[in-house]
Amino acid sequence: MAWQATHRFAKISPQKARLLADMIRGRRAQLALEELKFSHQRAARLIEKVLKSAVANADELGQADLESLVVSGTWVNEGPRMKRFQPKDRGRAHPILKRTSHITVEVDQK
Repeated sequence: MAWQATHRFAKISPQKARLLADMIRGRRAQLALEELKFSHQRAARLIEKVLKSAVANADELGQADLESLVVSGTWVNEGPRMKRFQPKDRGRAHPILKRTSHITVEVDQK
């Protein structure tokens, strides 16, 4: 049985978060947590929290052995974009799209 956790509307670009999500997919959960802890990217903190939550969901039911948990899947989907405008010369306005992400991590027993 797979357990998952989701962080919706994370204020980070999906392109930046997918780099770390791809890095931990298929690894043991404890090893993935260690790798995320030592990563200097901002997305590592967000994905680390979601992974800890997924492991806690597996532990809550008491059916999972925490040593044999593997990150079976990670998804970073695009959320809604906040539209802002930057004033430019001669009265013009240039749009700025502040992107958000939906981060999902799934763990399963090996």
